[in-house]
Amino acid sequence: MFDQPTGYLSPKLEGRLRPDGQRAIFARLPLQAGEVLAVWGGEIIGARQLTQLPPELKRLSLQVEEDLYIVSNRDGPADWMNHSCSPNAGMCGQIVVVAMRPIMPGEEICFDYAMTDGSPYDEFDCACGSPTCRGRVSGDDWRRPELWARYQGYFSPYLQRRIENLRRKMCVL
Repeated sequence: MFDQPTGYLSPKLEGRLRPDGQRAIFARLPLQAGEVLAVWGGEIIGARQLTQLPPELKRLSLQVEEDLYIVSNRDGPADWMNHSCSPNAGMCGQIVVVAMRPIMPGEEICFDYAMTDGSPYDEFDCACGSPTCRGRVSGDDWRRPELWARYQGYFSPYLQRRIENLRRKMCVL
């Protein structure tokens, strides 16, 4: 029972290699907006512990709260979800990923790391190819007001609280 990777991946999805050799998640069957795609599992650690992880484990981590991260203890298909600046998936709570729109078979499932990352632990140059590509993914991307509107309802709860605090300070409704 426990020798399987942690987390859940919808049976309508499959993990496989993209043509560029990178691991990814793809739809096998049609998915409706709001449908649960994945649930991440693993161990919860603090920010100090995260800095001590080797890169291969750090890349399997996801910020779930202020100074708390979930780290998968096994690299399974639910951990293969990639970033896109034009995502088709978003967060529903801290560890559940849902479809933001209908998704057709063959589409890669991607979410914008700005929906979960609020610290600089996983920053990189972006090559997602989206017309809205930011060029660089950082732990400060959640601060962009254009993303607040685009991803409303799909941010991790701790980031949504940060956004609401910023809106109050900026007097932006």
